[in-house]
Amino acid sequence: MLVTQVLNNKGRAVFTVGPDDTVSSVAALLYARKVGAFVVVDSHGRVVGMVSERDIIRAVATMGAEGLLVTVASIMSRDVIFAEINETAGVLLGRMTDRRVRHLPVMDGGALVGILSIGDLVKVRIEAAEYEARSLRDYIVTGSVLSGLCLKSSVDRQYIMCG
Repeated sequence: MLVTQVLNNKGRAVFTVGPDDTVSSVAALLYARKVGAFVVVDSHGRVVGMVSERDIIRAVATMGAEGLLVTVASIMSRDVIFAEINETAGVLLGRMTDRRVRHLPVMDGGALVGILSIGDLVKVRIEAAEYEARSLRDYIVTGSVLSGLCLKSSVDRQYIMCG
């Protein structure tokens, strides 16, 4: 499934914060919005970083209560990994796993158009696997399996049934 389809189902709302916001205020916003990360944008709307719950925990663990008083700029991840609107969920899951990130801002022609979490992408993969299993069950139940016919899984391209 393409990122654009995932965003159409999920929604395209992106919550952002500024680099000069305090860690304390961002922690309160994360809690209020029930999200795990924010895209950090400068005064011109350009993406300059990401700040997540993990970043806040790291700040408090290393600086104590003082970590809540520093700016987001001092704790955010600056090496932002992006998703493009025309990429697939499978490609992005691999990128997130390789780079050990849980959130990807989505860009379309240089514009920020959404954000995806690893949970969003896992949900897509589970739904695809469930749809495939249902389709195979329906196919088998209707008696359409012919002798010598082999079915390939669309998920991993392995043969899953030969009649």
